[in-house]
Amino acid sequence: MIIGLTGGIGSGKSTVAKIFQHLGVPVFIADEESKRILDTDPILQNRLQNLLGKDLIKAGVIDKVYMAQKIFSDESLLQEVNALLHPLVGIAFKHWALQQHNAPYVMREAAILFESSTYKDCDKIVVVTAPESLRLERVMRRSNLSAEAVKARMKKQWPQERKDAMADYLVDNSGEKSLIKQVIAIHENIISGTK
Repeated sequence: MIIGLTGGIGSGKSTVAKIFQHLGVPVFIADEESKRILDTDPILQNRLQNLLGKDLIKAGVIDKVYMAQKIFSDESLLQEVNALLHPLVGIAFKHWALQQHNAPYVMREAAILFESSTYKDCDKIVVVTAPESLRLERVMRRSNLSAEAVKARMKKQWPQERKDAMADYLVDNSGEKSLIKQVIAIHENIISGTK
């Protein structure tokens, strides 16, 4: 069984993923895999450089700040980059999932699970929610980005309400409820459904 885990930027997906991992759930982090592929796939690097310009690669490494500036200000470039990268992440996930034979379920964590249509491969979806103001504050603090830059990235993702409507489970990460208790309850519900 494949459980999708998503939420808007700054919602706390990574924290929730770590709690599931502590419960023994194998978690595939799509963002980490994307970065690994960007850093190691010379064919992809070449295609991205042709698309985004020669300044993309510095000393043999993709300049991710440069890349973000280009794609988050141009919707068509973002879609073209996603069309190159997402299939590779999907293949990596399939290989990874085949190795997780002993787990009752695996989790696929992705910021754009819905936007990339990879939610269609999941049996259930967990969506992490938090107020936009809190998400904005978290991302500005961790990434040293301006409010405008964070808002530009938020606009590239589905609105929270749309994600919530497609969720099988919601995790409230506003700070008002225990994350651990919420995750344990979801975990137990999923396990009971797989028996």
